[in-house]
Formats: sequence, C-alpha cells, structure tokens
Amino acid sequence: MPFLISPVLTPEVFTGRPQPTLATGDLLLRPWRAGDAPAVYEVFQDPVMHQWHARTAGSEEEVADWIRDWHQAWEEEREAQWAVVDADSDRLLGRVALREIRLGDGTAEVAYWTVPAARGRGVAARATTALARWALDEIGFHRLELLHAVRNEASCRVATRTGFALEGTKRSAILHPDGWHDMHLHARVRGV
Repeated sequence: MPFLISPVLTPEVFTGRPQPTLATGDLLLRPWRAGDAPAVYEVFQDPVMHQWHARTAGSEEEVADWIRDWHQAWEEEREAQWAVVDADSDRLLGRVALREIRLGDGTAEVAYWTVPAARGRGVAARATTALARWALDEIGFHRLELLHAVRNEASCRVATRTGFALEGTKRSAILHPDGWHDMHLHARVRGV
C-alpha cells in the first residue's frame, strides 16, 4: 500500500560516508576508537553513572564490544555515537549520541554523558548543541527528542540551555536500578 507522504530522510543518509568529526570550540565530537575502551570503562565505574544509567561495564573487553557495536550501528543507521574529547589533548570528556533513529519520520533521540572531571564545565551542552546543529541543519532531521530522569536536574539544565523545550513528563517510563523513574521529555524541531 503506497504512503501519502514521502519519508523525511531516506535510507543511506549515513552509510556510504564516514562518520564525521564535528568541531565546537575546544571540543571535538569524533568517532569512537578501540583505544577509548579503558577510559569508557573507568567512567562507567562512577556512582553518578550508575544513578542515571541502566548499563554498567564489567570489563574493558566489554566496552570494546560496545565500541564495535557503535560502529556497526552507524553503518546500519540505527544510532550515531560520538566520543567528546578535548581538541588539543584528545582526552575523553564524554559521549553524545543519536539513538532511536527513525529516518522516515526524521526523528531521533539525543543522549549524552560526561566524565566526572568534565561535569559543570558546559561540555554536555556544547556537545549537544553541535550534534543538534549537525542533525537538524546538515542532515535534515525534523525533530530531536531528549529524555532525562525528572530528578536529574543537571541533565534538565543541559536540555534547556541547548534549546530543547520541555514538552511534558512521561510517568514511570524508565526502569533504573533504584526503581521506575518519571522522565522529562524535551524536544527541538527544525526551523523552530
């Protein structure tokens, strides 16, 4: 049965081209490298990560598998994951990603985290702004969503600072180790 509308983005918007490195001031958003596994493993030992994320890392080898999966997800246009690094030293500062990509609808979910030493320095906000600009203006996504636990005030500040308007609360939406969390839903729409 034919559709009455055309897809917003067509397949192969990512494949056939290498994942770009995005620059924003003193930060680079670059594709993950195998050598990043030890730093990612270390971040996932942080209690703050355990508070807001459902995933944990049991070993550097497990994280190396994640990195391989992130590269495969780019090729399959399911997700796009970037390491956020210091532009001069290449030191890992965080991660920013597009998840839940739906090309036909032109939508994706933005996700991020930062290493403990980078928190409170605007790293997540700057990386999210750069990613949103690329996704909306260069690639042509129509809508980007951002979800965070209602109690995660730092993440709410990042969403607000980066132009993601609060649209509402998804009640009891995500299960974390300490139970079900209500989630704030923020979004940015292209051209708005």
